[in-house]
Amino acid sequence: MKTKAVRLYDKNDLRMEEFELPEIKDDEILAEVITDSICMSTYKAAIQGSDHKRVPKDIKQNPIIVGHEFAGRIIKVGHKWQNGFKEGEKFAIQPALNYKGSMDSPGYSYKYFGGDAAYTIIPHEVMELGCLLHYDGETYYDASLAEPMSCIIGAFHANYHTMAGKYKHNMGIVKGGNMALLAAAGPMGLGAIDYALNFDRRPSLLVVTDVDEKRLQRAEKIFTKEMAKSRGVELCFVNTSKEKDPVSLLKGYTDGAGFDDVFVFAPIKEVVEQGDKMLARDGCLNFFAGPTDNKFSAEFNFYNVHYASTHLVGTSGGNTDDMVESLTMTERGLINPAVMVTHIGGLNSVAETTLNLPKIPGGKKLIYTHLDMELTAIENFEEKGKTEPFFAALSEIVNRNNGIWCAEAERYLLNNYNKRI
Repeated sequence: MKTKAVRLYDKNDLRMEEFELPEIKDDEILAEVITDSICMSTYKAAIQGSDHKRVPKDIKQNPIIVGHEFAGRIIKVGHKWQNGFKEGEKFAIQPALNYKGSMDSPGYSYKYFGGDAAYTIIPHEVMELGCLLHYDGETYYDASLAEPMSCIIGAFHANYHTMAGKYKHNMGIVKGGNMALLAAAGPMGLGAIDYALNFDRRPSLLVVTDVDEKRLQRAEKIFTKEMAKSRGVELCFVNTSKEKDPVSLLKGYTDGAGFDDVFVFAPIKEVVEQGDKMLARDGCLNFFAGPTDNKFSAEFNFYNVHYASTHLVGTSGGNTDDMVESLTMTERGLINPAVMVTHIGGLNSVAETTLNLPKIPGGKKLIYTHLDMELTAIENFEEKGKTEPFFAALSEIVNRNNGIWCAEAERYLLNNYNKRI
């Protein structure tokens, strides 16, 4: 059968094309992709091309399908997997395969397996590793966003604290402790706020910083102090852009004691060093942001490492357990990954959006892979609605949901938008 997909041929060379998919083998599964969320990691792969660690060297001859935060439904199941999967069921993908030590991943390494496609072939290793996940939720976008949420969940679990004299670590953030999320009013920061307020190891104090007032205002609108208080958390948003001494200001929220857990959401030297200076005794600094510069570095106070047991941790992605936790919490209504989404688009918008991702403001760009739709900010639906009745109706739906993408909006989009790829 034919599919349309966005494929990477070289550095900065992304093309939406139609091509023939081969018949699936007995150990493969054919799937229809409905949603894909564009990740900054895809931007990095697109600009690096075959220099990227996960991208094959021969993409000029054998281009790969991009996109790894995707979800959809199963169309056809090879004989080997017919006892485990059924046609028509929804799925989510854990892309961090690590199959037999290989770095191959969907969205980076496969000719027929990726998220920015109408249809895709899921290879045997995905099922063998348990990385094709059953999903029973209402929406497709939640399943797509489970992957970035799993990165957040994995980071929270990776933090650790020491037990003096016992040479053991307590894994996870300090329950009831002081937590700071720095440069965190972007999409991943919003996901982290959502998780911090709703999982079972909540901090008692959560301070969120950024230098973008518009992003902070949106975050404060979504996560109110009253909502946080109902969950036992004191939530504070701080714009540090005009502060001469942001460390003193932020430590003031802890009466000078410092923070048990600090997460850094931007690969900026000054922000990393700010986080180091904010740590309490036995504090853990989590460098969440992924830099493109392989020589990126920052100073760290090793006097405090020795005498105050401060320490550093970093993670890149989540594991399958983190994905399952994200899907389960979403299905139970405990978290809402849609807070990360600020733009909606169709498959035709993927190439341009990906290559310009750092220049496009806002949060996650959610792609509906069967639609022909320019990338559109949710906040612009109302303006577009003045000339296009479809967007007027979509604007009314999301405005009733505090400006957040939702199940009703997805249903309306899929059932009423008539421009298809």
